[in-house]
Amino acid sequence: MKEYTLNGTKREAVGKKASKEMRKQGLVPCNIYGENNVDGKPEAFAFSIPASEIRKVVYTPHIYVVNLNIDGKVHKAIIKELQFHPVTDALLHADFYEITEEKPIVIGIPVKLNGLAQGVREGGKINLSIRKIDVKAPYLNIPEQLNIDVTNLQLGKSIKVGDLHFDGLELITPAGVVVCSVKATRASRSAAAETEENQ
Repeated sequence: MKEYTLNGTKREAVGKKASKEMRKQGLVPCNIYGENNVDGKPEAFAFSIPASEIRKVVYTPHIYVVNLNIDGKVHKAIIKELQFHPVTDALLHADFYEITEEKPIVIGIPVKLNGLAQGVREGGKINLSIRKIDVKAPYLNIPEQLNIDVTNLQLGKSIKVGDLHFDGLELITPAGVVVCSVKATRASRSAAAETEENQ
């Protein structure tokens, strides 16, 4: 996984009014949930990051380990949840989860299809059903993307999560979820009909 450093400032004022004022100043209110437990719950505190900075790790297909430098103290974390404005799509809030080298994390990894499917060569069209697969592993084991070879995928067939295996990763997305499939097109149906007529 790629790493990126963001600089933030701890915030004392919390609540809707304080968050609204922060956004007017070009800042995004954030929370980080840490490894240290307080009363059985992960320690959490609020901070803010300039919107111009955080957008570099939000509006991208890549996944990052984020080195959060908050008032001089660095926390290694991943983005846990993002909230966007329903109309403008502006980022309203971000939650981060602190990580360690040993503790497994659950994160969605982008899917990349490799090769020209047999069914596409026969005139079908490949359809990617999900863009990410949730995996569980220590963050050092997590790749930037999951490469899936579709060369032998035939017309009308699909690849499900349960068909896949990646060393060092536990797949969390349900096994029955379809990752990709090759659908018949008008061209492929015509070709099939011609083949039947010529036999």
